[in-house]
This record gives sequence, structure tokens and C-alpha cells, in this order.
Amino acid sequence: MANHKSSEKRVRQTAKRNAINRSNRGELRTKIKGLRSLIAGSDKDGSVAALGSTISLIDKAVNKGLIHRNTAARYKSRLTRRVAGLS
Repeated sequence: MANHKSSEKRVRQTAKRNAINRSNRGELRTKIKGLRSLIAGSDKDGSVAALGSTISLIDKAVNKGLIHRNTAARYKSRLTRRVAGLS
């Protein structure tokens, strides 16, 4: 347990940041799963509409330091290819 005022403050800051990160990560995962389910259901119009907002959320996650930029690029590439592959 923290014994100094500065380390007590750091514990509080870490807990707060951890909760924010968990929330943002959950939102990102939910959005990606939603898009994947639209793709699996062959819903072309819904998938195209959801793709833009999902890519935006992925980019925001990179800016917040939630995921690495290469991971984000891989997610965006794979999702875009799958949406484009719907006929």
C-alpha cells in the first residue's frame, strides 16, 4: 500500500485512468463486434453505414493510446475488405 502522499495520489490517478481505458476499450470492442455481426448477416447497407463510425472510433482509440497504430491499421483494413466483399 502507498505510504507517501505522492504515491497515494498516483494510485488514485491510476485507478481513474484504468476505469477510463476499460470503458473506452469496451466501447471499441462492442462497435467492432457490431460491425462484424452486420457483415456476417450480409447487411451491405448497414455495414457500409457502420464502417465509417467504427473506423472513426478506432482512430480515436489510437490517439488516446488505447491501441497501437499498426493494430488499428490492421483492424481498419480487414473490416474494410470484408465490407467491400459483400455483394
